[in-house]
Amino acid sequence: MAEPFDIRIAPNPPVFDLPVLVALEEKIFEKHGVNLSYAAGYTDRDDNPNEPKPLERLKESLFEKGRADTYNVCEWGSIDRIERGQEERAKIAALRPAVAAQAIVTFDDALQVPRDLADVAIGINDFTGSHYTTLQLLGEAVGREHVRTVHIGEPGNRYEQVKAGKVRAATVMEPFISLALKEGGHIIALTFYRGAEVIHPRFTAEQRAAYFAALNEASARIKQNFGKYAHYITAITKGRLKPEELGQQFIHYVPVENYAAEKFESAYEWMESWKLTAGRNSHATLVAV
Repeated sequence: MAEPFDIRIAPNPPVFDLPVLVALEEKIFEKHGVNLSYAAGYTDRDDNPNEPKPLERLKESLFEKGRADTYNVCEWGSIDRIERGQEERAKIAALRPAVAAQAIVTFDDALQVPRDLADVAIGINDFTGSHYTTLQLLGEAVGREHVRTVHIGEPGNRYEQVKAGKVRAATVMEPFISLALKEGGHIIALTFYRGAEVIHPRFTAEQRAAYFAALNEASARIKQNFGKYAHYITAITKGRLKPEELGQQFIHYVPVENYAAEKFESAYEWMESWKLTAGRNSHATLVAV
């Protein structure tokens, strides 16, 4: 086990941070010599939840200003943020435990299949999982030139706007997929994806291993008894979705995975094809070893 060390994490939506929350609740970090603390609360983002500039959003801003040591974001977003920010103080450590669905949902009966979404603006949060997965889901179905997205911001806001009919469709993850199905919406398209952990390079391989061992143990407990911890995810619906109504089929947790060169290269080439990166980096420059 590594010598005890401190690490500050920037908050992410509970569906992604659930292993962190469980490891704190069950005191798993202490067992692995990790003194973990949050650099801010998830609700602190409410001061500016729909900030369009990625590095000015809460978790990225905390990291860039040195107030957080790590945060997790979607796989493509981890590449994007490092390239936008201070590259010398960030590495991708691994793929995170959460395997989450992003679903394009609607309350509009005229929209039933992906082809119906040609030239329809889809509510997303720019340069996050909702954005990247929307491009992937619709690029082939309607042709890249017919994919339309509109930046709305955080998932709760996207959900409320699609439910109110301000946008015809929006891409959301849990608990908003289950909430949409409960409140009369339907899914048009869905995909699963993993995120990545961005971390300061001063942490050693041994320290990263201790941190991830704690997350892996927490993920195993979630898999064993998902219902015990579902309340963390549904809390942001403020009672509209009960923990037992959360669809476990749309989120699950697995061990942390090393970010292999082949996976990185596939993601990076795809980003280049959409002009989402200038392509100046490689696995060797962005991923911790």
